[in-house]
Amino acid sequence: MLKYLYIFAPTKHKQIYMTFERLFDVLPVYLEKYADKEDALAGKVDGEWRRYSSAEYVRIVNELSYGLINLGVQKGDHIATISGNRPEWNFMDMAIMQVGAIHVPIYATVGSSDYKYILNHAEVKMIFMDAKNLYYKVKDILPEAPSVKAVYSFTPHEDVNEYMEVAKLGRENPQREKLEIIMQSISTNETATLIYTSGTTGQMKGVMLSHLNIISNVLALQHVPPADSKGKALSYLPLCHIYERMINYIFQYKGISIYYAENMATIINDLNDIKADIMPTVPRLLEKVYDKIEAKGAKLTGPKKKIFDWALELGLAYDPKGENSAWYNFRLGIARKLVFSKWQEALGGNIKVLISGGAALQPRLAKLFNAAGIPTIEGYGMTETSPVIALNDWGKNNSYIGTVGPKIMNCEIKIAEDGEVLAKGPNVMLGYYKEPVLTAEAIEDGWMHTGDLGEMIEGRFLKITGRKKDLFKTSMGKYVAPSHLEAKLKESPFIDIPVVVGENKKFAGALIVPNFEHIKHWCKATEEECKTHKEIIKRPDVLKKIKEEIGAFNKLFGSHEQIKVFRLIADEWTVESGLVTAKMSVRRPRVMKAYATVVEDMFS
Repeated sequence: MLKYLYIFAPTKHKQIYMTFERLFDVLPVYLEKYADKEDALAGKVDGEWRRYSSAEYVRIVNELSYGLINLGVQKGDHIATISGNRPEWNFMDMAIMQVGAIHVPIYATVGSSDYKYILNHAEVKMIFMDAKNLYYKVKDILPEAPSVKAVYSFTPHEDVNEYMEVAKLGRENPQREKLEIIMQSISTNETATLIYTSGTTGQMKGVMLSHLNIISNVLALQHVPPADSKGKALSYLPLCHIYERMINYIFQYKGISIYYAENMATIINDLNDIKADIMPTVPRLLEKVYDKIEAKGAKLTGPKKKIFDWALELGLAYDPKGENSAWYNFRLGIARKLVFSKWQEALGGNIKVLISGGAALQPRLAKLFNAAGIPTIEGYGMTETSPVIALNDWGKNNSYIGTVGPKIMNCEIKIAEDGEVLAKGPNVMLGYYKEPVLTAEAIEDGWMHTGDLGEMIEGRFLKITGRKKDLFKTSMGKYVAPSHLEAKLKESPFIDIPVVVGENKKFAGALIVPNFEHIKHWCKATEEECKTHKEIIKRPDVLKKIKEEIGAFNKLFGSHEQIKVFRLIADEWTVESGLVTAKMSVRRPRVMKAYATVVEDMFS
């Protein structure tokens, strides 16, 4: 097992050898190797990019570290951040870890009850946050979180001290020797971060990840971004999720500039502005991008429409392993010039890879984006595995669309007798904070029980087939794995979020949140006006169309899996509603509770 890497960094006057044992070890190497870099990190301030050089980055981190020491922060203290993606998040992340404290990143989108639980369960000592936008969510619960001694803001706020006051304190009273002693005392196996995850069941747990846990993923995947220190990455997924955070460490390790998108609405503009080489993403965004492309294609007429449809049909015929014939590649080259080049331009014209994770990517989308000359690779993992277990990778026989790829370096995968995916390696968490019983249930003999069902294709490509806890049995005694069915249903452009149900019923049914944006375009094509969501789900033509879509998929399902009844839902499910996670995974128990009456009516 590779525990750490010795890094060779040449300079003008000397040669240094450093070990990458702790996550903050990347900073001195960054400064030595990329000393002249002017945009190590960048975020928007009043609509303009504020870029931080490598020297600024390291200086601010060290000043914050000195300041934290002066404020009495001790090794092992828990310090929380509550913020969207911004360079300040990175500053605090590294400073917290350098002083031996444990970083507790919290989603900006969770509710007050979750904030209260995390702050108290983790016994958080300090909070650094975007107070301008989020202080209102926590100010009323602070009196009920006695461990919190101070709150600092990344943005000006009349009720909260600015975080740069901590840096100023450190600048005025630097603690260089003390910081060096603390850093030297931190081992690679110590906890670096505590990440709270509720998953889809709603039971919140604090996942303890060590420096080694995360570094093992960084080293195993460092080759994935096909860019050097001149490359630029756009980051928009929450940094408090280990998926985006781990990839950000890879970017820093390789000297790739990280630009943080202003918000979800500006992603396309930001891609075009910086001409990004790389973007980690989730299937949800790719689905939205494709829906817009398809909507534009639907407006075409005559020869242009025929060429567009031909290109899409060709893209869907893309070989899952990329082993296309010479004749296919010849035609694909024409399609890329005539149609797909516009897709590339829409994403900034310089994308070398989209890294998809967090949820299952529809095979049709993976085929289309790869056929379009926009390399899109899918991986799989969980917070408890830091996070990646398997990844569709570069190189011949390392990728297979429809699977999540082969296992990564230093990680083992096996399928249990009941079909559950198990993983073992240096990326497996230390455990759940204050939960030894849950930890023992999750990890047996070093094997992490993922809770996902899967199978190995060709003996090496992992395919996820469902969630173990989501399996239900019909009254006819037949088991149904809803995730598999839902993944297929989502391939319909008319269906946004399907939830297959049918526990103890004679057959399966589905709650469906329609793709309202697509349906509105479809209505225009039929010269019918679409107004509210509630009106849309009652339209006979919409109901008929979705019934036809479900009927087409039913032909691919076993007889006991086929969707016999469905109900359309007018509500949009958001993280704030509690019905989906930040990764846009459905929280099935909450959905079943919220729509219990609808489900009962559907089957009656």
